[in-house]
Amino acid sequence: MIADMNWPALFSALGQGFWSTLRLSLMAFVLGGIAGLIILFARVGKNLFLQRLASYWIELFQNTPLLMQLFLIFFGLPMLGVDISPWIAAALGLTFYTSAYLAEVWRGCVQAIPKGQWEASSSLAMGYFQQMRHVVLPQAFRLSIAPTVGFSVQIVKGTSVASIIGFSELTKIGSMLANATFQPFLIYGLVAIGYFLLCYPLSLYAKHLEKKLYAAR
Repeated sequence: MIADMNWPALFSALGQGFWSTLRLSLMAFVLGGIAGLIILFARVGKNLFLQRLASYWIELFQNTPLLMQLFLIFFGLPMLGVDISPWIAAALGLTFYTSAYLAEVWRGCVQAIPKGQWEASSSLAMGYFQQMRHVVLPQAFRLSIAPTVGFSVQIVKGTSVASIIGFSELTKIGSMLANATFQPFLIYGLVAIGYFLLCYPLSLYAKHLEKKLYAAR
């Protein structure tokens, strides 16, 4: 059966799933990063209402399963009269999930900046946003690079959950191919290789950044 398998069609289908996974991961990382930065400003700002709102957002998405979040978006919005495709539902769910985790990662990096840096910038008559832009964020950015790149691996692996709502990424296409070819070990092995090719370079890069930043201290 393996000898009779249409290998070009097989790899073409897996390639489409690979690029769908990559595209979804990039979208979730970029949009989640932008939203996470907004949440970060609210979380560490001086407005108590915005602090609490950001805290509730982070707690909501960190303490509920990603699968449940996707279900609520994909099946919940149509009940409110909003038609939504699996692609949009997956992008929204992963963006919300990413924003909560990145905001918390970055908050830890901001709070790691010595208090004297805040006091010194305050003595120069800088406002809050000036302090963040010119003093705090450049230093926090350096600390956040490695954990942010490391978390991107979790985003790539998290895209596999989107297969449950019908989004045709690598896991979904692999599942359909396994059912069609009756070769689950082979197909899922190729799917695992696809995820490895996406995640391993990111893991290596995160380790490289950690060593580089640690040596620079």
